[in-house]
Amino acid sequence: MTPSARNLILANAATLGLAVTLEWDIGWLMRPFWMQSVIIGVYAYRRMMSLRDFTTKGLMSNKQPVPETEAGKRSTARFFALHFGAFHAGYLAFLVSEHTVTAPIELLALAGCGLSFLFSQRQTFEAQHAADLQGRPNLGKLMFLPYVRIVPMHLGIIFGASLDGGVMVLTGFVVLKTIADLALDHADRRMAVEKAAGAERA
Repeated sequence: MTPSARNLILANAATLGLAVTLEWDIGWLMRPFWMQSVIIGVYAYRRMMSLRDFTTKGLMSNKQPVPETEAGKRSTARFFALHFGAFHAGYLAFLVSEHTVTAPIELLALAGCGLSFLFSQRQTFEAQHAADLQGRPNLGKLMFLPYVRIVPMHLGIIFGASLDGGVMVLTGFVVLKTIADLALDHADRRMAVEKAAGAERA
């Protein structure tokens, strides 16, 4: 098991433990997983900005191919940051209005979840970045990957919020989310490694 996979499991398990202990329903899981999404977005931006050699094959902007230049990379990363950030700002406004947190124990719990997600994603980023530097990643794929990972998760929470809480429902949801996290983390890591291997053979 890779360090990033292990840390993903531990982070999600810690979130489940807090949810059960504090008797959260599925709707309340939107808060820690919103934090995780923001962290994923921050590291996705860092990953794009850290690229040295990359391809923009298939990536268009204003009906024009994005150039494989520093300017093209920066404009793509900035677009991602604005779009991803706007989505999460709107999401935060909903959370503040619908799921206000006032209890100190819940604030501490959310802070703990955020730190665990931050540590987990940092491990993933370090492995991905090392592979990126050896290969020639596709900038467009790197930009869209965070959406593939976080949109189904949040849709599941939103539609699942109508279900009654309870340990079994919370456990089932977090287990399914963890499986999806691990699968996408593995796919992302494999893509980076394959790009690196292809560059070495070239």
